[in-house]
Amino acid sequence: MSISNTVRFARALLGTNLKASLMLRGAFVMQAAFMVLNNVTYFLFWWLLMRRVTEVRGWHLAEIQLLFGVVATAFGLTVTVAGGVRHLGRFINEGELDTLLAQPKPVLLHALGMRSQPSGAGDMLSGITFIVLSGLVSWNNAPLVVLAVVAATMTFVACGVIFSGLAFWMGDVETLARQLWELTITFALYPEPLFGGVLRLLLFTALPAGFVGYLPARVIRTSSWALAGALMLAAATYLVAAIVTFDRGLKRYTSGSRFATLG
Repeated sequence: MSISNTVRFARALLGTNLKASLMLRGAFVMQAAFMVLNNVTYFLFWWLLMRRVTEVRGWHLAEIQLLFGVVATAFGLTVTVAGGVRHLGRFINEGELDTLLAQPKPVLLHALGMRSQPSGAGDMLSGITFIVLSGLVSWNNAPLVVLAVVAATMTFVACGVIFSGLAFWMGDVETLARQLWELTITFALYPEPLFGGVLRLLLFTALPAGFVGYLPARVIRTSSWALAGALMLAAATYLVAAIVTFDRGLKRYTSGSRFATLG
């Protein structure tokens, strides 16, 4: 497919999923509202802590609020636009990619766009609210906010594809992939200085929480275009690695049945 056709296909796929989600408006609103409440409740613990402790290793409440906002917005955008990433391991293991292989569409793009979670709207709403209320954003650095969220979203999608793509070689890894993805989210919600040594290295490599939360938040705080460029480069690298991993696994998948992943 040409780039223009791919873009049109992605736009049509997203539109179809959003329309399907909005058909049950009551369920859509409830899931979005529940996610807003969930995020606010989670942040409330930090708010209560920071009333007693003014800072955590140089991080103040506003900076933690910004961090929460970036991660929540990026996560919401991920599950809205590429919600299939959470089910990719099952698609691979149970042979559900067969129907996609018979179509002249990019298999990975189609698989990622097959699902859209209504709760993502709640994540994005609460995330944007956190970012705005942090007091660290102005019209001058608004473009950097957009760039940081897009980079974090790209990293979210990429690591989800890599984790789930292990199913091509290891079989049923859906539980493992989901746990690794959730670990990335969990670590991304804590201030960066809390981690050091080997764990810090892991959070900028195997579990890229650093490129989901810490670095995007730092880009916004410092308004550094140089740092923003480094962040986009890192996100693009993860995305390319995810595409390569999936393509190589897909060759293994198409060489036989799904049981070939056990051999």
